[in-house]
Amino acid sequence: MEIRLTSLEELDTVMAIYDHARQYMRQNGNHNQWIDGYPSIELITKDIEEKRSYVCIEDNRIEGVFCFTIGIDPTYLKIYEGEWLNDRSYGVVHRIASASHKKGVASFCLDWCYEQCQNIRIDTHEDNSVMHNLLLKNGYERCGIIYLESGAPRVAYQKM
Repeated sequence: MEIRLTSLEELDTVMAIYDHARQYMRQNGNHNQWIDGYPSIELITKDIEEKRSYVCIEDNRIEGVFCFTIGIDPTYLKIYEGEWLNDRSYGVVHRIASASHKKGVASFCLDWCYEQCQNIRIDTHEDNSVMHNLLLKNGYERCGIIYLESGAPRVAYQKM
């Protein structure tokens, strides 16, 4: 597998992966994350244009997609019911999703992000047991609760 920037020509495929991820969440008891069409086509287009959307490719097929940046994330400035592992510069992973054609795609994507920056922060909904297990399996530590701009709480993790 390899990771590269997403192109605008791949937008339909990427949106189909996000649609699949929403369905998978619902089937696995997570009814409250990625609601109301999130992530929107406008947000993903902006991610692509700003060169922060990446795809995981194998055999010329998109197997996964995620947003990755290095820098301050405003929603991570305050953490409750815990603390971050450190205050050093960090990478942030958002909107990670797999096409579910093969196992290990999300772990491969997380490993790639960690290769880019050895201090990663990520968050997920309390109901997303699949993501909680994935993060713990990949060496992330639960740090506390952050709040999105909408006010919705998320469980925050970090790996260093």
